[in-house]
Amino acid sequence: MLPLFVWFLTVQPRDVGRWGPFWVDLHSVFGLIFVTGALIWTGDLLWRGLASQPGPKLRGWLRAIHRPLHLILIWGLFGVALTGFLLGLTSSRLLFAGTILPIAPPLGLPAANDWVGLVHSVEFYALGAVAAFHAGFHIWRHVRLRDNALRIMAPKALHRFL
Repeated sequence: MLPLFVWFLTVQPRDVGRWGPFWVDLHSVFGLIFVTGALIWTGDLLWRGLASQPGPKLRGWLRAIHRPLHLILIWGLFGVALTGFLLGLTSSRLLFAGTILPIAPPLGLPAANDWVGLVHSVEFYALGAVAAFHAGFHIWRHVRLRDNALRIMAPKALHRFL
């Protein structure tokens, strides 16, 4: 999810529009993969609950914000997926996710589409700030508390560098 999250934080639809049709399609495919991951993550939260635990070395207010921070990330991604659906719903033309999946029947509501687009953007960049804080928090835990927070989150191939 992280590489896609960074992609969408840095690359806008207007950027890929200038690069050509291949990039527009690729951006759309990335969006479908990202939303699918976000929905799976939300479904997993609803099915099994929150997977992460704060760990024994985490104390005080840091322990208290651990759960809410993770929930903000998961529900925030769900909200981004929801507002993306609403963008398709309020659009004046049929939009496709991944160039194959119709997002929603277009209702042609330009004022609502502008409003939803603003909410979608603000929500996503605010979530980006939360994700950056979250990453900084785990790096701090790794360096200061010397716990395994980064090893738990990172793929095994990267463990030797942590």
